[in-house]
Amino acid sequence: MTDPLLDFTDVEMTFPNGTVALRGVDLTVHRGEFVTVVGPSGCGKSTLLRIASGLENPSDGEATVNTDRIGYVFQDATLLPWRDVQANVELLAELNWQTKAVRAKKATEMIRLVGLAGFEKNLPKQLSGGMRMRTSLARSLTLDPELFLFDEPFGALDEITREHLNDELLRLFVQTRFAGLFITHSVSEAVYLSTKVVVMSGRPGRIVDTFEVPFDMPRDPEIRYTGAFAELVGKVSHALREGHH
Repeated sequence: MTDPLLDFTDVEMTFPNGTVALRGVDLTVHRGEFVTVVGPSGCGKSTLLRIASGLENPSDGEATVNTDRIGYVFQDATLLPWRDVQANVELLAELNWQTKAVRAKKATEMIRLVGLAGFEKNLPKQLSGGMRMRTSLARSLTLDPELFLFDEPFGALDEITREHLNDELLRLFVQTRFAGLFITHSVSEAVYLSTKVVVMSGRPGRIVDTFEVPFDMPRDPEIRYTGAFAELVGKVSHALREGHH
């Protein structure tokens, strides 16, 4: 197997106020792996992502990221309200000094990929929550990320929209084979999206269990209604409850 794109060894995070957010975290993500982290609120999941993205350095242990092509999708779509969809999607490419022609072509391609063709001229306020998240996804995709970090991007959406976007995301994953690190509170979302689910304890966040997800990619949306799926969701939920104590 090639070197992991993300490799955490014994990572600890203690903030200046003395709060220990993470303790002894070992985690690797290889290309073609989609790893989802579930854990109680305040267990350091977002801190994990911030370290992965280089926004924070761990106070102890080793955090190695073997790529500088990192995509990041936040809980909020973080779009610029005065820019239309096309201009919002072009933003990161623009900040990376890509020429107008190159970034326009790339943005058009990614807008089509996330299913927003025809909405290029719409402003964020004219879009639904799901469409705003698609715009945010498209914007990150313009950088061809090798490592994609997701901080509960679909948490605020209704169930139907969320399931649609899960399907879209898996389609993109199968197509572009990035390495994904995804944070969520939803165990069924974690199982549906992932090749591997990691369960964290309450603060300080430790990894208490890891589950390989046996279902093939691309995934049939109907798998959500099978006994095998429900059984794995049950096992992850149980580990989550145990780790919470």
